[in-house]
Amino acid sequence: MTEVKFLNEVQALTENLQQNNESILQAAKKAAETIKAGNWVQLFGSGHSVLPTMDCFPRYGGFAGFHPIMDPRLMWTTVSGPGGAEEVIWLERQEGYMELFLRHHIWNKDDIFIVISHGGQNAAPVEIALAAKEAGLYVIAITSEENHLHKPATHSSGKKIGDIADLVIFNGVSPEDAVVDIPGVSGKVGGLSTLSAIAIIQSLVSETALELARLGYKVKPFASPNVEGITKTHNDEVYVEYRKRLKETVKI
Repeated sequence: MTEVKFLNEVQALTENLQQNNESILQAAKKAAETIKAGNWVQLFGSGHSVLPTMDCFPRYGGFAGFHPIMDPRLMWTTVSGPGGAEEVIWLERQEGYMELFLRHHIWNKDDIFIVISHGGQNAAPVEIALAAKEAGLYVIAITSEENHLHKPATHSSGKKIGDIADLVIFNGVSPEDAVVDIPGVSGKVGGLSTLSAIAIIQSLVSETALELARLGYKVKPFASPNVEGITKTHNDEVYVEYRKRLKETVKI
């Protein structure tokens, strides 16, 4: 059979991620308790690490209780120019920016916080994790084990996100992130960390729903209207639930 090198790496990654089962189940139990109590599982990522948070909620299979924190200035939409990678990479490394960003965000100590960063070193994920910890939230980090254990901190706090978190889930991806060698080319292609983080987040979402069911709380996920048994008002009810939770938890 002809092989596709990147898919071989994906298969190996999937097997490797099984080592995270206990950590994912631990995170899911905490998330279920948080959501059942009417609070939020907050998520944050910058650069390409925003993609797993966007793929969590809202999307088919996601449900109210997960709340992505997204800053359009920290997600690239072009190669260069406004919204370009060059600007985003510079900004996410600037200390002090997240303090300004968080002036416009409300959370409470009974929420939990998931921060995603393959490197775990940049100012944006480090500072938002520090802020969550200072506010009393339970913090979960999704990051590279090799980066966490062997790469130096670059933030003035001397910390990486794994040093701040109460629970660390390793993404099973090497520091280089890209995994496919090309003959005669310096550097690899085929980035893997985003796919890994999405797999972890979707595993967490699924296990959280299962844990909630065991607790007697039935989630209402976004669902494709093409699925048999899904009513025309199903997703409207999800919006209502989301807005209701916002009103009950946001206190100004």
